[in-house]
Amino acid sequence: MALEIQGRERRKLRIRKKISGTPERLRLSVFRSAKHIYAQVVDDTKGITLAHASTLSKELDGQLEGKNKTEEAKAVGKLIGELCKKKGIDKVAFDRNGFIYHGRIKALADAARKAGLQF
Repeated sequence: MALEIQGRERRKLRIRKKISGTPERLRLSVFRSAKHIYAQVVDDTKGITLAHASTLSKELDGQLEGKNKTEEAKAVGKLIGELCKKKGIDKVAFDRNGFIYHGRIKALADAARKAGLQF
């Protein structure tokens, strides 16, 4: 009996059919949990992660005190944009990973764009 895939997983599969990280345009994948938000830049042809940031990153240690989750997502977006700029990455394909594009996901994307990423 086949397992039914519903909700976010179905949206995730639909998105991943269309989006893939190539060396010219890497994939910026975002994951949101109840407490944290994670972002990573992936080259799917080689299967490697080139940059990653999250609310647990050492670079953001102490800066997130007293902020709400949306402000934390903005800080992670800014950090991932800065890390990509250091590595010479300027174009990415945004993979929202099945999450609806609003709130924390949108805040992270907007902050990454302000930091210099194009998508």
